[in-house]
Amino acid sequence: MKIIKKKIHPEYFDAVASGKKCYEFRVADFNVAEGDVLVLQEWDPSEKKYTGRELQKKISYVGKFTLDSFGQREALEKNGFYILSLE
Repeated sequence: MKIIKKKIHPEYFDAVASGKKCYEFRVADFNVAEGDVLVLQEWDPSEKKYTGRELQKKISYVGKFTLDSFGQREALEKNGFYILSLE
């Protein structure tokens, strides 16, 4: 298990803190595994500084894909992605 620290904007921080948002969509430019701890540090982009608030969440699932993973690169580039949180 390792600890991974990442910035998060206030509107997303609040959604995670309230329990409404239970996922993170990130560029896969770091190593991560199930069981690692993600520390989300609130970052204010207008002030360009950390607010001091942070959350710790245990990573329970890691899915990684590229634009070619689904055989629909053109459609993904045109339409974007949805990330769905399930209950």
